[in-house]
Amino acid sequence: MKKKLVASLAAAMVLGVAGTSFAAANPFVDVPAKHWSYAAVTELAKDGIVDGYGNGQFQGDKTITRYEMAQIVAKAMAKEDKATAAQKATIDKLSAEFATELEGLNVRLTKVEAKQDNVKWGGEIRERFDSVKLDNVDRDTTNSHSYVDMWATTQINADWVGKVEYESNKRMTNGVTSNGVVKAGQDENEPNTTRIYAQGALAGGKATVGKFNPFSAYGLIIDDNMTGIQYEFGNVVKSRIGYGKYAGSLPTATLAAAPTYGFAEFDYGVSKDTNVKLAYHNLSKLNAADAAALGNSSVHYIEGGFDTKLATDWVWMGTYARSNVRLANPDNKSYLTQVTYKVADTKAVGSYDIFADYRKIPAAGTMDATWDYANGYKGVRVGFDYIPATNIKLNAFYFAAKKLDTATTTATNDNIYRAQAEFFF
Repeated sequence: MKKKLVASLAAAMVLGVAGTSFAAANPFVDVPAKHWSYAAVTELAKDGIVDGYGNGQFQGDKTITRYEMAQIVAKAMAKEDKATAAQKATIDKLSAEFATELEGLNVRLTKVEAKQDNVKWGGEIRERFDSVKLDNVDRDTTNSHSYVDMWATTQINADWVGKVEYESNKRMTNGVTSNGVVKAGQDENEPNTTRIYAQGALAGGKATVGKFNPFSAYGLIIDDNMTGIQYEFGNVVKSRIGYGKYAGSLPTATLAAAPTYGFAEFDYGVSKDTNVKLAYHNLSKLNAADAAALGNSSVHYIEGGFDTKLATDWVWMGTYARSNVRLANPDNKSYLTQVTYKVADTKAVGSYDIFADYRKIPAAGTMDATWDYANGYKGVRVGFDYIPATNIKLNAFYFAAKKLDTATTTATNDNIYRAQAEFFF
């Protein structure tokens, strides 16, 4: 193998890994400034990948041994964390080719390191302060909480990953209002949630198996858990279907048993700026008590909506849902529309968004009992997100809300304020 070929291979591995500045002086007298390899050799020498023959010469046409090439590969491997995906692929191939020589140099191979680092950790810590001024009732701060969401992802094979996710809330006020009233069912620690599932390629699509959150369409119907299988497929019309058991709760009833749950969702890009989504959900095989509480032995929900880019930095979203749940209050239709300016990107310090929305979500119009001030409310909400530092998001909003589904004439209008900080890792 010629040294000039080595320079080409090493350049492919390292150029861009260490940077693109070529300010350093060329240490080799036999590589002139106008030579095709001058920039690559200079950068490689500056970063310690190649060092010539100790006499000021690079000797690019000299044949080298496999042991010498292994030394170059080992030095490139040490800088692999700064490499692009293509550069990492090149390093992996070379480390496999020179595995024996690298072992002789006591170098840990890329594939061995990848095996040791097979589990990736991530998550979110959230500190939330909510203040709700109820009509003729003391200010309520019981929804304020500390929250953690942690997940571990492991590579099962080239096509499949496994994921474990754990969520936990701790109420800041132990479920006690500012005037000392204990709210029913609200203790210091809310129920913890664990999701465990595998996800990967299957028959040209992607499958998810286990306990997971399907979050269909725009989330107006479900942002909760199911246990079963989900399959995603299609390019022009992106489709998802799922079947299993519903593992969440309903705002309309405390389920005595987990019903069978199935859904189908279709997402179509009308243009590069506009998408439409349609989703259907069904809860079946309800036991007698749950069927009586919901007014139907088989409950279904539909959701349809769109999102579109109105202009530079402006996005408009709207979605509608309805169900066949029958309660004393017959309202089972939900609406949500929102306009957002800019995008708050957790990787872009100083980025932000400003949003305004209108929502009307009666309890019978959604499956999701976990929405913040959503089911059982209508009104206008305005707020913003701001990124003060990488992976930190600040959020605040004001919601002028009117309570729905209430059997009393009091507490019909709530003024809701939120201040929140999220930390991602």
